Amino acid sequence: MNKLLAALIATLFAAGAFAQAPAKKEEKAAAPAAAASPAKAEKKEEKKADKAEKKEEKKADKKEEKKADKPAASASK
Repeated sequence: MNKLLAALIATLFAAGAFAQAPAKKEEKAAAPAAAASPAKAEKKEEKKADKAEKKEEKKADKKEEKKADKPAASASK
């Protein structure tokens, strides 16, 4: 009987706390995010493309430096 009363009282406290919590407004938050998402997705794709370009440029620069250093090293021998 004590466990039953304890469970009922705990349930009442939980229900009271839940009733006082403010309701979440997911509908309003979802609308602006949906409108902005195509632009954000496009920007992300552009950033990825820019990063890939920079990475390729760095690789090409490193290869050129190695090629430039290699004949100089061979000539010094």
